Amino acid sequence: ETASAQKNIWFDMEKKTQDGGVLAKPHRIPGLFILSAKSADLLCTLNTFPGTAAYGHKIISAKTHQAEDGEDGGEREYVVCNPFKSKLTAAIVGGIESLPIAPGSCVLYLSNCPGVTLSYVSDIVGPTGIVYVVENNIKAGANLVKLAKSRTNIIPIIGNARHPSKYRTSVGVVDVLFAEVDQPEQARIVALNASYFLKNRGRFLMSTNAKCVDPTEEPHVVFAHQVSALRDEKFKPLEQLTLEPFYRDHAVLTGIYRPPKQ
Repeated sequence: ETASAQKNIWFDMEKKTQDGGVLAKPHRIPGLFILSAKSADLLCTLNTFPGTAAYGHKIISAKTHQAEDGEDGGEREYVVCNPFKSKLTAAIVGGIESLPIAPGSCVLYLSNCPGVTLSYVSDIVGPTGIVYVVENNIKAGANLVKLAKSRTNIIPIIGNARHPSKYRTSVGVVDVLFAEVDQPEQARIVALNASYFLKNRGRFLMSTNAKCVDPTEEPHVVFAHQVSALRDEKFKPLEQLTLEPFYRDHAVLTGIYRPPKQ
């Protein structure tokens, strides 16, 4: 199906959940859930900070399928994840096998313009996790500071991801490095930040826009070059997934930093 048709189906599914009778079931990936309402199933996160709705998210109250102790978990707030607004969501809906970001994770998030994905990550890591967000734009940084007041597991860093030495005292050692920088030198930016902050055997997740990296090359060639560049910087890529039909010429790469020697 075309991306336009997929988008219409997705928004129609969102509308169907308004009819009530919604149940939330755990997704195969920890920290995520599936909202089931009649014929509609939606990917969602549990709202870690109830009563807040960042970036105009759709919030749905739903009964949990089953609490950990086997009892009815009652109603909770869930945030609908839209793959047309988040590359992370597109990767999950597209069938990524393993998500490096998990409940309790300490994440360094590099993004040109943190948006809806940031709140999804905040929800996934939950109250015991931390999300350091590096933002170079002063205006966007001010919005991040405002968001962090309501989402207390977010720590905004106003800085340039190309120069991690300038914010090295503000970020601790992290479990996961998540990058959406869309720059020609993004592999170098990821490697430089990893050398400062990512623990040995830590995980990485990198979204790549082929046309931003090299508009003259075919996307599959660009992705192959990115994998090679990461290997040269002590990363071990584990999975590559294209983001069609949600994003054209995009892919995500996941893997391990400084894995143990065989």
